[in-house]
Amino acid sequence: MANIRDVAQLAGVSISSVSNFLNNRFNQMSNETRLRIEKSMTELDYHPERMAEPLNNDQTGIIGLLVPSIVNPSFAALAHEIDFAARDYRYRVLLNNSYRQEREEILFIDDMFSHGVRGIIVAASDIRKTHFARAAEKGMIILSYDNQFSDHIATGTRLLDSVSMDNIAAGHLAAKHLIEQGCQNIIFATESALTIGRSHKIKGFLSALSEHQHSVYQRIIECKASSEYGDTEMYDLGVAMAAEILAMIPRPDGIVAINDALGIGLMMGFRAAGVNIPENISIVGIDNISISALVVPGLTSVMPPIKEMAKVMVERLISRINNNVLSPDELLFPPTLVIRKSVKNR
Repeated sequence: MANIRDVAQLAGVSISSVSNFLNNRFNQMSNETRLRIEKSMTELDYHPERMAEPLNNDQTGIIGLLVPSIVNPSFAALAHEIDFAARDYRYRVLLNNSYRQEREEILFIDDMFSHGVRGIIVAASDIRKTHFARAAEKGMIILSYDNQFSDHIATGTRLLDSVSMDNIAAGHLAAKHLIEQGCQNIIFATESALTIGRSHKIKGFLSALSEHQHSVYQRIIECKASSEYGDTEMYDLGVAMAAEILAMIPRPDGIVAINDALGIGLMMGFRAAGVNIPENISIVGIDNISISALVVPGLTSVMPPIKEMAKVMVERLISRINNNVLSPDELLFPPTLVIRKSVKNR
């Protein structure tokens, strides 16, 4: 079955030109281009599922949101806040789970072009992949969430916006709190597949340990998920990791978990083994998902200002949709520590 990319290739035009045609934006192309697109669609027997209508005062705009998996509570919370922020601007959100698969990401981008969507938020995917750059070059406004730019990317060459919590600060804040509460043998628990965000959290964690003269040797404990990156498995991975951690000599007395879901899974595994939290082991998570306040004991967690970040992301995306001369930018938001009962009180 033909898709918008096939039409663009046969007609010798960009995907954005085909998108303009499908959405009746004929003033943005020559008559020759319009005829070539029509001919290519006929030859390929291409029939788009839906042609987006141009906005007017009675209509609602659409933006796309690509997340690894809505099963991960942090991405569910993100989608919730972005949806609410978009409604303030009379925009709707089209959500897609990529499961971190490149093919799913490419298909989503193609779907957005074919629906006339001009802006998407991409959460926690490797934004360095070429299909994101190609989409931006063809006119898609892309904002990357939780995936900071590499240091070597010059400001003037950036194609995408980036909005993230300062993950280095998050890892540092979590470890510093455990140290200040008297923990002596601290580890960082994570799934083994590293994203930029996960790497930055580990970097911050190790910097806190080195600042307080704690050994950093063998302080990173990894588990391997059955699916890539473990987005849908974090609770189960935490339960499974608990036995491995309890077998360590010396046994850790403080743990920073890569996210709250893994931290809660660890708590469940420790409880099943008769280990008390925080009397025997203290735990700090990262993300501050809603269930962290409901488990017993409540999980201390490093919190991103997700509501504020969602508002900025939506505002930024819509601003660039309406004004394509705005240059892409990078925004970092400071985390805060939410103290509950999972860390012993010094």
